[in-house]
Amino acid sequence: MKIYSVADERFKKYGKVVEGIDFSELIQVMEECTPLPEDVAYVPGLEALESLPVCRELTVKTYGEMPIQIGYCNGHNSMLNALEYHRSSEINVAATDAVLMLGCQPDITADFTYDTSLVEAFLVPKGTAVEVYATTLHYAPCGVDGAGFKVAIVLPKGTNLDLEMDHKGGEDGHLTAKNKWLLGHPKGGLPEGSPMGLVGKNLCTNE
Repeated sequence: MKIYSVADERFKKYGKVVEGIDFSELIQVMEECTPLPEDVAYVPGLEALESLPVCRELTVKTYGEMPIQIGYCNGHNSMLNALEYHRSSEINVAATDAVLMLGCQPDITADFTYDTSLVEAFLVPKGTAVEVYATTLHYAPCGVDGAGFKVAIVLPKGTNLDLEMDHKGGEDGHLTAKNKWLLGHPKGGLPEGSPMGLVGKNLCTNE
């Protein structure tokens, strides 16, 4: 699979590199205080990250004074497995090199399927932060050459927490957590009952 740089022109329709914010302390805490499991672990919010000065800076500068959460997605992964989107941008801060497989929400069909051949992959080098736009499909990062990855995830507060109501039919049926719409791949190993929608190959960054 061809992997582009986030500095490539192709990335501009999916997001942008975040400039003017110092993420060094956040990356240090990610390195020292978060695990690197053999599978993939996601934590929506972590006090050790949210207590840092950069949290306030992101709240003001990036999210227009909206409350945010800073968590992480760490582990080992090379597969697509699913794609999701939010009604908001997501900031990814790479504490290690990481690869993001991305798509565009407007390419989802009327019957809520998405062809994985449209996905493009981008390398986010360690120390780089990117804003992934609300219209960008994404999922768990991937490591590089079999290595693990650590990525801090910044989202509006409450995103990815448990739903409080039932959601069925159409787009609503793809809501699997607060502010999280999911299209799974049949071979993605998702929990039973997860909404599907990806058609084509379950992509792998190592192929």
